[in-house]
This record gives sequence, C-alpha cells and structure tokens, in this order.
Amino acid sequence: MSHARKLSSMDASFLYLETPEMPMHVGSMAIFKLKDGYQGDFFEDFKKMIADRIHVAPILKARLEKAPLDIDNPSWVEDDQFDIDRHIFRASLPAPHNRAMLERTVGWIHAKLLNRARPLWEFYVFEGMENNEIGLYSKMHHACIDGGAGAALTNMIYDITPVPREFPKVVPNKPANEPRDIAANMLDSYTQLWRQPLDASKAKSFDLPRSGKSDLGSVLFDNAMFQIESGIRMLGGVPETVKSIRDMIAKVSDPKSRDSLASMVSPSTMLNKTISSERSFAGVSVSLPEAKAIAKQAGGKLNDVVMALSSGVLRRYLLEHGGLPSRSLTAAVPISLREEGNTEANNQVFGMICSLATNIEDPKERLQAIIAQSAKSKEMSHPLRALMPSMSNISMLGAPILIQVLALLYSRSNLSDVLPPSANVTISNVPGPRQTLYAVGAELLHIFPVSIATHGLALNITVQSYRDQLDFGFIAGANIIPHVEVLANMLPKEFELLAAAVAPGNHASAAS
Repeated sequence: MSHARKLSSMDASFLYLETPEMPMHVGSMAIFKLKDGYQGDFFEDFKKMIADRIHVAPILKARLEKAPLDIDNPSWVEDDQFDIDRHIFRASLPAPHNRAMLERTVGWIHAKLLNRARPLWEFYVFEGMENNEIGLYSKMHHACIDGGAGAALTNMIYDITPVPREFPKVVPNKPANEPRDIAANMLDSYTQLWRQPLDASKAKSFDLPRSGKSDLGSVLFDNAMFQIESGIRMLGGVPETVKSIRDMIAKVSDPKSRDSLASMVSPSTMLNKTISSERSFAGVSVSLPEAKAIAKQAGGKLNDVVMALSSGVLRRYLLEHGGLPSRSLTAAVPISLREEGNTEANNQVFGMICSLATNIEDPKERLQAIIAQSAKSKEMSHPLRALMPSMSNISMLGAPILIQVLALLYSRSNLSDVLPPSANVTISNVPGPRQTLYAVGAELLHIFPVSIATHGLALNITVQSYRDQLDFGFIAGANIIPHVEVLANMLPKEFELLAAAVAPGNHASAAS
C-alpha cells in the first residue's frame, strides 16, 4: 500500500459503531491436520509463510490514520513499524486440549478489541491438540474486509497442494512524486470538471485529484473533491435511482406485498436484548452435497436450507426455554454485491429481512414457507440493491465523531431491551473453496466462521462451505446464551429431520 486510501463510509461505519461490548471484527476457527512424521515447528513455519506472502494482501500491513479532529473518515496507510510478532501468537489450550476447549477459548478471545494503533488483524496458533490437530483462530476488523473478500484472502494465503507455492520476490515501489500543493490541485480539478462532458456513462467514473496529505486543510480539500465527485456521479445515476425508487414505491403500495411486509415484522424474543462484553462460540458441520440435494428436492436454493436448519434449531431452543413466539422469527441476511472475480479488501454488501417460519412445526412445510418468503424478500429488496453503491459512500464532515458518540450512548442505554427488534437473528452464508487447502503442508479440515453479535441481535449464525461440507459458526453474547454449543449440537438432528421430511415418497409429517 504505497499511498493513503480513505475508507468508504460503509467500511468506516464498522469502526464508528464499535464499543467495548460490541467488537466489530470477524474471524474463523480453522482446524488443521499435521502430516504424518512432521518434525518442524508449525507455529514458526506458519509465521514465516505469512511473512513471505504478506505482500499478496497489502491490507495486512495497513494501519488506520485518523483525520484531524475526526471530521472525516480515516485512511489506510502502510505501517512503517509493522512487526509480524505483534499479529501472530503461539497459544495453548488447557486440558483436555480438544475442540470444545478451543471453542471456549475462541469465544473468550473474540470478545477482545483489536489494537487500532496497528494493522487490524491477529492470528492465534493452538498446538498440542488431540488427533495431531492444530487450531488456528484468526480475526480481522470488519472495516477491512467482508465475507466475500475473506474467502478470497483465504485462497490467496493458503495452498492447494501440500507443497507450498513459490511466490515471486517483492520489488520495492519507486518513491511516488511529492503531492502538489492545494492550489495546483484545485486548478486541475476545476479544469477537469468543465472539460469532461457530464453524460451518464462518464459520470460514474468521474475522478478528481487529491492532495494525499493528512493536515486539516488537505482533509477539507479532499473532502470537497469527494463531494463534487459524488454529486457528479449521483447526477449520472439519476435515471437508475429514480427507477429504483419508483419500483420500491410500486412494490410497497401493491396490496399483494402486504403479506410480505407483514412477514418481515419481528417479534420480541430473549435473543433481542443488550449483550455483554463476553462471547460464547461453537462450530458444527453438515454435508454440503446432502444439503444441496435437499434444496433441489424442495425446489429451493442452498441458502434456503441453511435458513431452514437455523430455524429448526432456534425453534427447538426457544421451545425448551418457553420463549417461542406465536409469530415467526425473522433473520437479517447479508447479501453480497461483490462481482465475480472481485477480491478487493473492502465491504460490498447490503441486507434483507427474511421470515424463518418458526411458527410452522413440520420441517418440510417450514422449508417450503422459507423458500416462498425468501423469494418475496429478495423481490422486495431488489430495488434497493441498485441504490446501495451510491448510498454506501456518503460522507459528511463531522459525522465520524457524532456516530461514535451515538453508538456509545446506545450501548450504555440498554435501548435494545425496549425497542422493537429489526430482526431476531443474523444468518449469513459465505461460499468458500471446494478444493482442499493446506498451510505449510498441514491439511485444512474445517474453517468455522466467527462473526459479530450486536445489541438486539445476540446470536449470529454464519456458514461457510468448504470442500464437501458446510461449516456453521454460532457466536452469541454470553449473557444471553452462555453455552451456544447447545444450539450447535441440535443442528445435526435438525438436518436429519429435514432430509427425512423432503425425501422422495415421504408424505408424512416429520416429528419436530
């Protein structure tokens, strides 16, 4: 990263919303199997591998540089004091050195904030586990990366054979020319503004020069250039924006949409409370081919099956605790805006609300209801999809400090205990690599996602596909669900019930 790159408003929002009770980093708990006869030091070998390849992902050497007085979004700059020993740590598990103990430890570490004075990521290597396994817990701030970029980063860092790849040596960049003074940049910007025809096709790629400096005057100048760019691009996108708004109004006013809107109203549950600064975590896997077969048999998609499994687990858990509402629970579902092949380390995502049909007892009927409601939710949210790229980078001077104050007030006020929930749970499905991955010759067995729990959304269920399995990661505020492994342990049974319910020739209702 040879020069400063300002964070988009969407990326920066994860910094502003972070509080001690609500860390905004994502991660994973990977399980590796050491090759037979391995005599090396896995921790040192792994650390050297990352050090040799870190140029593949420049974001790993980037730290935050705040704008003066926090009047604008911060920038990523290369950390000239980068030290990999401050980011990769050798860790150990107490007895019995198994995955259950690893999950408890990961939950504890995941609750700790990252140090903003350094690049916002950490790896913890757990050696000495049962069955010759190695645990690797990684976390990276969500301001750096979303799930799609995380999967791309995984592919870049790890190998697809037990023999590590050779990476070309890094050629140092030539020093860039010194930034010109503000007056010269202003003149260039003014000239460029009037030379370029303001047609829609060129407005979207309209770029003005920046000072590249971090003093107050330069920040004000760069923000002014950004506002001009945004205005020009917004003008170029007016036809699309108007169409999206018109489509959205038409859908909302359509009487047929009332049922869809009603299904997105979330009941209050024990999951929708203020969370503490502690986390509980658990992971579990099911067969990807079998899940795809269920989706095909039911006429839905893989994500519908993920939702149905999560719904079954939540229904069972809330029934056991006497807290299942008569109205269906809803899920906040992130949707990637990332185009195929895009591996940029930033956030390209928006979300929608989907019914989980937890008011339906029969697993097959529940899945069919989720398929139908999911299609309606996508249709309702489709007009917003075109608006998100232009909405995700709105910048206002002074907003960063204001948002941080409001986030802290919300966190301390326990408002999420009394406000109606926007959704009951977060469920995310991230496509991962299908081929086997390796790190310094060790085979990657699982990669369980470790995501974000928030006030009002105490439970997050994130799924990543890897090889022929779906790896589920359950993360929860420990004051709400102290032992989230209880939910994870329910999932295989729900998977079995759902598979039996949709099996060809099965017309009987499966017991729940």
